[in-house]
Amino acid sequence: MARHLITSALPYINGIKHLGNMVGSMLPADVYARYLRRRGHDVLFICATDEHGTPAELAAKEADLSVAAFCARAHDAQKAVYDGFDLAFDHFGRSSARQNVEITQHFARRLHENGFIEERAVRQVYSPVDGRFLPDRYVEGTCPHCGYERARGDQCEHCTRVLDPTDLLHPRSAISGATELEVRETTHLFLLQSKLQPEVEAWVARHEEQWPQLSSSIARKWLTEGLHDRAITRDLDWGVPVPADTWPRLAAEGKVFYVWFDAPIAYIGATKEWADAAPAGENRDWKAWWYDADTTVRYTQFMAKDNVPFHTVMFPATELGVREPWKKVDVVKGFNWLTYYGGKFSTSQKRGVFTDAALELLPADYWRYFLVASAPESDDSSFTWEHFAATVNKDLADTLGNFVNRVLSFSRKRFGDTVPAGHPAGTAEERLGAEAARLLAEYEEHLEALQFRRAAAALRALWSAGNAYLEEKAPWLEIKTDADGAALTLRTAMNLIHLYAVVSAPVIPATSAAMRGAFALPDDTATWVTAEQATSLDTVPADTPFTVPPVLFAKITEEDLESYRERFGGAES
Repeated sequence: MARHLITSALPYINGIKHLGNMVGSMLPADVYARYLRRRGHDVLFICATDEHGTPAELAAKEADLSVAAFCARAHDAQKAVYDGFDLAFDHFGRSSARQNVEITQHFARRLHENGFIEERAVRQVYSPVDGRFLPDRYVEGTCPHCGYERARGDQCEHCTRVLDPTDLLHPRSAISGATELEVRETTHLFLLQSKLQPEVEAWVARHEEQWPQLSSSIARKWLTEGLHDRAITRDLDWGVPVPADTWPRLAAEGKVFYVWFDAPIAYIGATKEWADAAPAGENRDWKAWWYDADTTVRYTQFMAKDNVPFHTVMFPATELGVREPWKKVDVVKGFNWLTYYGGKFSTSQKRGVFTDAALELLPADYWRYFLVASAPESDDSSFTWEHFAATVNKDLADTLGNFVNRVLSFSRKRFGDTVPAGHPAGTAEERLGAEAARLLAEYEEHLEALQFRRAAAALRALWSAGNAYLEEKAPWLEIKTDADGAALTLRTAMNLIHLYAVVSAPVIPATSAAMRGAFALPDDTATWVTAEQATSLDTVPADTPFTVPPVLFAKITEEDLESYRERFGGAES
């Protein structure tokens, strides 16, 4: 089996992320990692906070903290939320960590030695009022491409075009709001992407068939427009320093590498953090995942569409230019956007539901299931409270939760606290087993293909099969004339509950644990269900003690909906 390296786009440090960020990167990556682990694969799931760049400095200034102190606090706050969402990272690191500094500087030296970095004098925005050069996000203004009036100097949030601060119309300082800006000359390092374009094109051509159309089309668009040489340093107080042994003058001026250069390298840096944090006696070889690992590691990245260019074109160009055998991505799973009533979720504009607030309302599995079932894969999708409530109530409360409660409560009432025996399996059970095996195979196929909405639909259909079986057999009527027949029905249904517990774990891990914990099976170590087990439905034998867990999913009432809309806004907002 190939080893699987999985990364999700690094969440930026300037605040708690919204649900759109969760569904566009970290959550599907977690579902995939959990699934692969349960199928017996060797998996390393890595993420980190993205801590450099101007927004970190601006957020720290607003919080009246040093940037280092702000980032440390924000990292812990974000990690707490991701722990609350049951994201099973092997390591959640930091782009400001020593390991990333060292590897970023190594990459820069190698690129320079190979002729892909050069110093260039550039004209850059300077603010006399602020007494400093204003890199990218320190400049705001009107996008020259779409007319969005709050575009930043690095990228327009509205049309996603990458910008330079000097591109903006009507520019102003993000620090002071001053419009009396000048353009002065300074020196920066440039990555010569134009020289690497033929190699990037050839690399993309070899890999894009494995990518979703969204990812490959974005990469092709950038290559068609042509790769431009890009400045990779900035005049900031916070970042990976330019190494003095290679660029002494720029190092003396305090230049740091820019965030888009060091952030993708942080996947490697965070893996080295993971290795360095190994418990005593455990040897973790981080290079085995990243260096000369093309044939032994399958690398899958997860991100929203605005991050796709950096990972399909720009970071591969960096890796190619280093001229060392660093592992490059095999599959880039790009997502469209989850909108909030048709408007974009936005960290900077505080629009939509943020992940910490979501967990204050309801447990993580409510959100995990809804987001996976609504994943914006083929197009943007819209979050509404009405859709959320309908999905929770129908799929989770009625289809899954009610099935579990009905079966276990009725069996305990009529047959006691152990699984009843009853008749051997009959025709109805054989049909159910065949259907369960078919739907399980469909679920597996969609997860393997990174089709998360389809996977959720197959899982929902698997849950529905149990309800259809229960309605067909009607044990509450059956018991009046055939107690052993009712016992068979309930035993079969309990085996379905155990199957649900095992295979639902990648999507709703806490609920799966609660379902599995209902049965006293001390030797139950299964991580997945085989087709034969799904067909036979006999993993939980008669006489197994069981308990009835608390209600798995509470329905969302109209009163709940009203309070959510009042707090977060609704269709009119």
